[in-house]
Amino acid sequence: MRKFIKNTDGATAVEFALLAIPYVFLTVGIIELAIIYAAASLLEGATTSAARLIRTGQLQQGGGDPQTVFRDALCDYATALVNCNDVVITVQRMDSFSDVGGMNPTFNDEGEMEPGGFDPGGSNDRVLIRTWYRYEMMTPFIGPLLGGADSAIDFTSTIVLQTEPYDFAN
Repeated sequence: MRKFIKNTDGATAVEFALLAIPYVFLTVGIIELAIIYAAASLLEGATTSAARLIRTGQLQQGGGDPQTVFRDALCDYATALVNCNDVVITVQRMDSFSDVGGMNPTFNDEGEMEPGGFDPGGSNDRVLIRTWYRYEMMTPFIGPLLGGADSAIDFTSTIVLQTEPYDFAN
């Protein structure tokens, strides 16, 4: 029995086995965090890109349904990491920039943002544009640690702008 206790053959394999599990969890967690930040940045960029259509009046003066055109522009930018069909969009015209404080998003019982309508306004109007997306974690063992019980993180992108004076007299 003494010979068995003093034997060190395989000690490295045992040490590696003990350290491999936390190392794998840490590595996968870092990769998941990088993907989360990339998805959040992608939603922000897509919202900014689509908001430009409202700012310049292209959306208001173009043909077709403005909400569909806006969503298509958003989806053209956010092609990876964000399921565009699950993005909730709210576009509201404001009387002044001070109205932003009273325009908080509303959420349903599942914690999902409810759409607040789609009114892109007109020339020289102030507009609030808000997009919301629930990102579902890809790794089941990291999800509850980072995203809570439902393994999801909510992304919100909000832009407040004044449209350009695109109505010119002929």
